[in-house]
Amino acid sequence: MKILYLECGMGVAGDMLMAALYELIDDREAFINKMNAFGLARISAEPSTKCGILGTHIHVSIDDAEELPQDENIGHSHHHSHADGGHHSHSHADSGDHSHSHADGGIDDVHDVLFNRIEASHSHEGSHSSFSGVTRIIDGLDAPDSVKKNAVEAYRLIAQAESHVHGKPVEEIHFHEVGSRDAIADVLGVCLLMDMLKPDLVVSSPIHTGSGFVRCAHGILPVPAPAAAYILQGIPTYSGDIKGELCTPTGAALIKLFASSFSGMPRIATEKIGYGMGFKDFKAANCVRAFLGDSFEVSSGANGTVAELKCNLDDMTGEAIGRACQILMSEGARDAFTSPIQMKKDRPGILLTCICDEDKADRFASLMIRHTTTFGVRKAVCERYMLDRSFSNVETPAGIVRVKTGTGYGVSRCKPEYNDVVEAAEKSGLSFLEMEELARREFRLQSK
Repeated sequence: MKILYLECGMGVAGDMLMAALYELIDDREAFINKMNAFGLARISAEPSTKCGILGTHIHVSIDDAEELPQDENIGHSHHHSHADGGHHSHSHADSGDHSHSHADGGIDDVHDVLFNRIEASHSHEGSHSSFSGVTRIIDGLDAPDSVKKNAVEAYRLIAQAESHVHGKPVEEIHFHEVGSRDAIADVLGVCLLMDMLKPDLVVSSPIHTGSGFVRCAHGILPVPAPAAAYILQGIPTYSGDIKGELCTPTGAALIKLFASSFSGMPRIATEKIGYGMGFKDFKAANCVRAFLGDSFEVSSGANGTVAELKCNLDDMTGEAIGRACQILMSEGARDAFTSPIQMKKDRPGILLTCICDEDKADRFASLMIRHTTTFGVRKAVCERYMLDRSFSNVETPAGIVRVKTGTGYGVSRCKPEYNDVVEAAEKSGLSFLEMEELARREFRLQSK
């Protein structure tokens, strides 16, 4: 399984995330050319060093002008104006101090003009866009459907946050900074890179939001700004001791869109590391760090331990129990399964069992309580005897198939990975069993 781990110890902004992912891809020139072909902004990448670490800073500019932080007291680091706290999507649904009317949808009428005539000074004070206008811009681009779908969904998260913060329907929300072309380029860039990398699982660290206050068009707001705080609900966050805004609404939306879990780094055999650098310097390296690699099992010899969590269920549908199992597995459980049981008063029921690492038992017990109707979870710590495990890539006529091997206790066995066998079988026209046996045979031949 290909895992992408995002380390957001210095927060996250769209351009920093894009730069980190950019360092992971092989064909960087193709990415830059594709982004520039969209015509939204000029994208370029240059080396950047923070605290002695070399990474990449992504320039997103319009008419050869890159917008830089203007307020030194605002502690974020990406290249968009921080006079309003970065990529904030402030609502102007009722504002009357603009040169165009929002009441009759005039913003949509001038949307394309604003996107094609950016002032030479590159001021975004007049660059406001509605959610429907941004959606039309994205839908009209020559990009894969999956990229456009994800970009629109990221903006939907921001629009919903602004709708809640300002107490206005999404249709009346008009973005400020996040509706500008360079902001859309940030979102599209991240979505395009995710499409190029195609990770099977995206895991993020808890998000460092920064602390203190941020100055914006509406006044001085606490960090994280209201829109970012709303988007970050349900995601582990912390403030730290760095003053200023480290997590923008755009960064929060992208992380929420792509990350399926939030924790420390999972077990991963890292193949590539990317450093996406911000603009400002802090006492800590101002970057988003991305790790890309394959998952692996750590062998702990003959006496490994796991936690076994159990609960009895008799008032849930099969679909709901199945969904609970899916959630446990997606969060990193070693196994989750059900068994039929006979409960008190001769009631038929289901025993839900979750096997996980011992140090993660509290978190998985909490998940079981949250996603089932149980009133309690039982825990037992079990010793287990394990074969030493490793993975090999085996060449077959239908492509690469990963094969897991286990050795120890006087035995040696191998097992082709299910997903790889299915894909190879479809390509070759063989049945699953035929492809699996072929992979085993090739593994034995190549291991000699």
